[in-house]
Amino acid sequence: MEQLVGILVKVLLFAFVAGMFTLVIRAFIRNSREVDRINKGWADLEGVAATRGWTYERRAPGRATAYCGVGPMPGKGSNLTAWHYITGEFRGHSFKCFEYRYTDPMSPTTQSGSRKLTYESVFLVSAPGQGAYMHMEPPSKLDRVLGRGPRKLLDVPEFDEKFRVDRHDEAFVRNVLTEDVRAFFLSDQRAEKNPLRVRDDELFTWYTGTMTPQDIEDRLNYLCDVVERIPAQAWTAA
Repeated sequence: MEQLVGILVKVLLFAFVAGMFTLVIRAFIRNSREVDRINKGWADLEGVAATRGWTYERRAPGRATAYCGVGPMPGKGSNLTAWHYITGEFRGHSFKCFEYRYTDPMSPTTQSGSRKLTYESVFLVSAPGQGAYMHMEPPSKLDRVLGRGPRKLLDVPEFDEKFRVDRHDEAFVRNVLTEDVRAFFLSDQRAEKNPLRVRDDELFTWYTGTMTPQDIEDRLNYLCDVVERIPAQAWTAA
């Protein structure tokens, strides 16, 4: 009986070790594929920029500093580097996009003892005039948990429940969020996934993750769809 138990223990131990080894191998393969995907996306950026007549800088020290306080960017800083910094025209609008990288002190350490980088991809297009600060996105999970209401009440329950809007100028927000513009945000699924920020004469959106040519196309199309729907008088009245 004791011999049988010993054999069983050895079998279970072997199965456990084999299972752990399999998990490690699978994790390594997944990580390797993800690294390959990211590197390919980065490698494609320069080629796409050249094809489209855009300018491309793999590493642009100081370029990101001007966008402190926007979306995922820090509130302040100096000589912040923009990675894969691309500028040009898209659908007749001037644009810029780039990656911003930082180390989150709360992120887990890697095998080498360093902390994993966080990548933020930022996109912006020029507006036809100056606007006031406005930030719009769906309520966060924390907002829902705390029962927070909309940052700006437009007296349109369907819109107010779906989006939270922060602003500095109420008249500007009302001029921007006309009935047609609200209908666009309510019907277009991209609005639920992409935050929107107006700062001066630029519209921004962003996401956490590395940048690919398809991401550039998708985000710039969204920003252009938004800016082209906002009435021209909203910018002249700001």
